[in-house]
Amino acid sequence: MNPTIDTIKKTRQFLLNLVNDVTIDQLNEVPPGFNNNIIWNLAHMIAAQQGVCYLRAGQKTHVPEEFYLRYKTDTKPEGFLDSSEIEKIKGLLFTTLDQLEEDYNANLFANYHAWTNRYGTTLSNIDEAVQFLLFHEGLHTGYIMALKRAVKNARILS
Repeated sequence: MNPTIDTIKKTRQFLLNLVNDVTIDQLNEVPPGFNNNIIWNLAHMIAAQQGVCYLRAGQKTHVPEEFYLRYKTDTKPEGFLDSSEIEKIKGLLFTTLDQLEEDYNANLFANYHAWTNRYGTTLSNIDEAVQFLLFHEGLHTGYIMALKRAVKNARILS
């Protein structure tokens, strides 16, 4: 087991537990002052992992291209997601990490192409990419926590 991927799984499980009491409407709500919503952030974490790990290594993603394009960096929620779409995203949070670990162990990322991300960090190999995901997941964990407070407080104030 890769300890970094295991930590990412634990982070994602924490997030699912965190939003367990959030309604479908609240998952889809974009509160004032925010550009996105809780469910977009969860889906974005999947898309980012696919781009950072697979596309940068010249591999195909393990999510449909439409999914990747809908949730990659510089996108916003495009509409209301129903319960079946939300359940698919929740499942992908873990199946994509299981696949990443399997592909990592199979040395699928040997041809990783170095690049510098928007935070000024150069990622030269899959190990650096997976380490970067920890930072990225932490960033979006903070966003999700703030979004949850905003959507829960909006219900209390109305």
